[in-house]
Amino acid sequence: MKGLAIRNHRAFASGALFLTFAVLFFVAALNYPAGTAARMGPGYFPRLLAIVLAAIGLVVILSAMKPAADGQALRNWDLKGLAWITGSVILFGALLFPLGLVGALFVLIMVSSRASPEFTWMGALANAAVLIALCLAVFVYGLGLQLPVWPSLLN
Repeated sequence: MKGLAIRNHRAFASGALFLTFAVLFFVAALNYPAGTAARMGPGYFPRLLAIVLAAIGLVVILSAMKPAADGQALRNWDLKGLAWITGSVILFGALLFPLGLVGALFVLIMVSSRASPEFTWMGALANAAVLIALCLAVFVYGLGLQLPVWPSLLN
């Protein structure tokens, strides 16, 4: 059928990823009781999130198949950039308790900034300063999360 052809491959792939994560979240949430809207159980929000993600995925997929959709092909994946970002998140998790939030965020931002083709040291340092200040304000002082702020050697 001509009307159901995929015209925007990038949008279609994005929608498929939304649907994939929706199914994974929903299946993982099946191990927890859902409860009701009045008395929500631990599985209520993950299931609701999965339903919302699935709806978004379906809308994106259907919009990629409309006759009026822009024709865009999938590009090759930037595996180098993906490795920089994935590595920075792993480093953040490994360094949070030894270096504290400030040190781990600094490493995360500097390493993940290397994924961008427009990387500059000054831009990354400015980005780190602003994001560290925002994270401290929101998570430590605003929400009161019990995170180590400074390296464990300084405590």
